[in-house]
Amino acid sequence: MVGDPELALELRDVHAAYGSIEVLRGVDLAVPYGKVVALLGPNGAGKSTTLRVIAGQLAVSRGDVGVAGRRVNGASPDELARRGVCLVPEGKGIFPNLSVRENLWMATHVGGSLASIEAVAYERFPRLGERRRQLAGTLSGGEQQMLAMARALSTNPALVLLDELSMGLAPLVVEELYEIVANIAETGVSLLVVEQFARAVLGIADWVGIMIRGRIQEFASPSAVEADLSTAYLGE
Repeated sequence: MVGDPELALELRDVHAAYGSIEVLRGVDLAVPYGKVVALLGPNGAGKSTTLRVIAGQLAVSRGDVGVAGRRVNGASPDELARRGVCLVPEGKGIFPNLSVRENLWMATHVGGSLASIEAVAYERFPRLGERRRQLAGTLSGGEQQMLAMARALSTNPALVLLDELSMGLAPLVVEELYEIVANIAETGVSLLVVEQFARAVLGIADWVGIMIRGRIQEFASPSAVEADLSTAYLGE
């Protein structure tokens, strides 16, 4: 049973399935407060499914999910969002036909003024301030990811789930984004980052979980895990 108050997120023996196909087969995972945990593994390992379970988008068939020391099995995405859980999905999830400013305005429904949301977003992502009137769909891939992160952080989350942050982006852009992720963690926000390409995130992660075939096979520090990484299943 989950319930450790020292952990922002706790999964114990979590199983989940799509119909009759079981994808998660007993996942154990912990994210401490103010830390970056990277979840690595090949395509089809169950990484994104794990995020969907945590965000309330897929039901747990067995096991327990805990957020801030409380069991949240069966909680809706809205309820989990009110508890401070925020998912930035693969593909960014922005509104391409709206401007940067209008995308940020969409976040005001959870509280806070547009002025305050913009102030925080542009301080953390100055490039967005320069492009506030530009259509989001015309931004570069890295800028779109910045906008998705800015929208997520505007809700003042306690736990941020990032799915494939590096997808389709140049290495220098990925490095810049992960520096921002590290800075966010320093403010006390906990982050669980799903990545297929291990070396993109190892430099800023506090802990690393290796997921293969629906289970966490190893959970350790980046230095301990790096020696065991196989490019055959994790990529360069």
